[in-house]
Formats: sequence, C-alpha cells, structure tokens
Amino acid sequence: MNAIGTPAAADSVTEIVLPGIVEPTGLEVRVRPVSEPAVGEVLLAVEASGVSFAEQQMRRGKYYDQPAFPFVPGYDLVGTVLRVGPDGDAALVGRRFAALTKVGGWASLAVLPAADLVEVPEGVDPAEAETVVVNGITAWQMLHRRAGIRRGQTILVHGANGGVGSTLVQLATRAGVRVIGTASPRHHDAVRALGAIPLDYRAADLPALVRAHAPHGVDAVFDHVGGEGIVDSFGLLARGGILVSYGTAATKNAPGSSRLPVLKLVARLLWWHLLPNGRRTHFYNIWAGKRRPATFRARLRTDLSEVFALLGAGAITAQVAARIPLSRAADALALAESGTVAGKVVLVPDAL
Repeated sequence: MNAIGTPAAADSVTEIVLPGIVEPTGLEVRVRPVSEPAVGEVLLAVEASGVSFAEQQMRRGKYYDQPAFPFVPGYDLVGTVLRVGPDGDAALVGRRFAALTKVGGWASLAVLPAADLVEVPEGVDPAEAETVVVNGITAWQMLHRRAGIRRGQTILVHGANGGVGSTLVQLATRAGVRVIGTASPRHHDAVRALGAIPLDYRAADLPALVRAHAPHGVDAVFDHVGGEGIVDSFGLLARGGILVSYGTAATKNAPGSSRLPVLKLVARLLWWHLLPNGRRTHFYNIWAGKRRPATFRARLRTDLSEVFALLGAGAITAQVAARIPLSRAADALALAESGTVAGKVVLVPDAL
C-alpha cells in the first residue's frame, strides 16, 4: 500500500539547525521538502519538543556522542501521526505519540520508526507530556530500576528544580520517600511545593546541612553535576546506599575533550563501587541496552507509560517552564541555559 494519511500542510518541514559551536543566537532556521516515511516508519506533526541539558552541551560541542555538525537537535518530542510508510498500520494516523530521538526533534515534522513510539494518553496536553519524556524515563529508571527506592527512605536530589530533578522529587515523594533537594534559593518555594526539603546548592557547608536532616546519611543521591562535588555526594551515603550519577554539568564549560570528564567520572564511580564499604554507585545512561533494540524499546515503553499514567491521573504535575515557538528556538535555548527557570522549556509549533 502507499503512504497513508493526509498530506495537507505536510509537504515541507521547518527545522532548527545547529551549524557548529555557536551561541544560541547562532542557531539557523531551515525549510526543506519533507521526507516520506519508509517501511516501518511514520511521519509525525511535532507538537512539542524539549530543550534539555543535552542540547546545551551539543551547541558547545561537549555532548559525549553527538553527531558531526551541522545537525538538527532535539532529544525528544510529542506529535501526531500524519502518515505511515508502505504497508504501515493505518490505525496510527491521527493518534498522539511520544518518542526519544536524541537528535532531530526541533522540527515541525519528523520521520521516525513506528517501533519507537509511546502513546500519549487522551486528554494530556502535548507540551505537558513532553516534559516527562526523557525526564520521566530518566527519573523512573533511576529511582526504580537502579536505586530500587523503598517507602520510608531518604534521598538527596541535586538540581531539584530542573526537568529531571523536579520529576524525581515527585515520583519519589509519591512513593513515600523523604526527599532533600538542592537548588538556588529563588527556586526553594517551588521545590518545597513539590514535597522536598530545599537546600542551597551553593552553601559551603552543604554536606553538614544534609546531615542535619539525615544524620546517618541518605539512602540514595541523584547527581547530575559531577566534578569534585561528586565526592561529597558519595560521602553522604548511608551504608547500603547508592549514588546514581547521570551527568557532568560542573564541567560543561571546561576546555578540551567532551569525553574525558565523563570517562573520569565513570572510572571514579567504578572504583568506589568496588570498594568494600557497603555503598554502591551507578552511572546512568538512558541509552544503555540499545544493542538489544526489542528489550530496550519494551522497557522504555513500559516505564514511560507508567509516568504518563501518573501525569494523566494528576498524581504528578508537568513542570513546564515556558512554551516558545519553534522559530524562536534561540530564545528557548538561552532561557534554558539562564538558570532562572524551574522545570523544562518546551518548543511548540508557530501560530498559523
């Protein structure tokens, strides 16, 4: 069968191109003919795409395994299927799905493998759903698949006002876990509203402040910062606790190799993990297990569906920092990098 769906308003695609190592203002807007979906693929009208730390690193040329310039960034998206490829499932047309893309999401249309789609529940706003795609998968898997948190435990979440951090806080508190969250003081009210105990991440005596709330240490630390502060994160663990590291934000502006800070961090975590001290470490990579595509996709679909169900039921709240039109992606990236917002900046379609 031929491609299925309505081609109206889907003959060209507007996309944001990252041409090289540039400031946010260096992003380029490009219009090109749309690619038709091949066998096993779908064409989606993108309704929301997130601005995450990954794109902030990519524009610096610092993301661990980013493609060669130029390319279209966009780590995840939510959109409605317009057409499916030859012999595809026509029932997909008109339905809303989310997908983890790594690149390519900052566009008005996207061609993706149908196997990568996770359905968004009816009634869930696409921008709100978008905030819990990469953030929700990351938070859910770190909490439940890696840390194995249990009711009554105490955890420390660095960057509790951020996209991943705010989702972590909500999922953990809902599971009956006590959360201590670090953030800038201007975000403390927001962090407190999510159910966490806010602490200033810049406080010189931060470990002592954490110990005041958890004298015997915390059961888990979720650290996206890396750098030398990771030593304090490990030192705050109670016996049997786990440090889950998932980034190196502290080295985002460091000159030199983009891979070296990550490799140093992973080596340090492995060394600590092997020490006979009753504490564990793990470096979380959302793409782990990708070499077994069927298993990877099934796990991703299961975990994101759990998060979507909570969002649809109102058990967790989407933290949308701002909705900015796709053509103003430069403004969106600058806002996300400013450190002044709580939650996630989301790109949405330009008004017709």
